[in-house]
Amino acid sequence: MKKLLLMMLLLLAALPVHAAGGGGMFAQGRTQFSLMAGSASAFNSNYMLIGASASYYVLDGLGVGLSLENWSGADPGITKVSPFAQYVFSLGVSVRPYVGGFYRHTSISGLPGINSVGGRAGIYIASSPNSSIGIGLVQETYLDCNEAIYGSCSSTYSDISITFGF
Repeated sequence: MKKLLLMMLLLLAALPVHAAGGGGMFAQGRTQFSLMAGSASAFNSNYMLIGASASYYVLDGLGVGLSLENWSGADPGITKVSPFAQYVFSLGVSVRPYVGGFYRHTSISGLPGINSVGGRAGIYIASSPNSSIGIGLVQETYLDCNEAIYGSCSSTYSDISITFGF
């Protein structure tokens, strides 16, 4: 419930902004950098997570990139590396829907690494001509997963980011 409230507040706070013209920060040749911070749970423990991603738009709206997350504050330690692709729809408004997919390798201290695939969908809300707030949902499925070790082999979670374009 707290995550839903946070997403609604971020959406309301960003409504008065105006969209950048044309392809804006999602145009071919643009580079983006996103920051992530939050909390998550795994292995019956709560973690603080920080991360970053970089992407490059190979076509208007179509970006490819790489992200890195570090989960700390509990055992085992977790690190995630994810190549991804996403498409941002250009509707000429300050709110732009997006869809994307990713492959992820997760390293877990003391356990074998595990791979996953997933998809995400949501909206970007322009906060300036070169930045946006992203709000969405992610569905992730772990490959070759043993529920006795990992507890669950799929998850759905919120996706909130601040993205800067160059």
